[in-house]
Amino acid sequence: MIRYTEDITPEEYMDLRRVVGWVEFPLEEAKACIDNAYMVRCVRDGDRAVGVVRLLWDGGYIAFLSDVIVSPEYQGQGIGRNLVQLCIDKLRADMKPGYKVKLTLNSAKGKELFYEKFGFKVRPNEDAGPAMDQWFIANE
Repeated sequence: MIRYTEDITPEEYMDLRRVVGWVEFPLEEAKACIDNAYMVRCVRDGDRAVGVVRLLWDGGYIAFLSDVIVSPEYQGQGIGRNLVQLCIDKLRADMKPGYKVKLTLNSAKGKELFYEKFGFKVRPNEDAGPAMDQWFIANE
């Protein structure tokens, strides 16, 4: 039975990252990702975590949709769509009157059309240049 919860362990979070081939990092860092997110939703099939999303927002004008992950065998069932919509609904519900918030994300390659269905625009476009990022790795 599929259900949506507000909790995920660092181990489950890293397992989901691993199953989709994303970068892994220490469990302590994973715990911080979970604890410091504005919102986390986990999708479970029974007790097994099969999907997750994180919404990052400090209450200002920029929010970030992060880690929309669904285990490959559960993709195509609307789970990812539900996770994104939950974040959008939460953000809209928590915005104060008069607020303007720009929700941003970094799409996994080839998933742009999925996000366009929610109104996200691929960059670069007429209003914005390309997104940029950089990984930092601490010296050991």
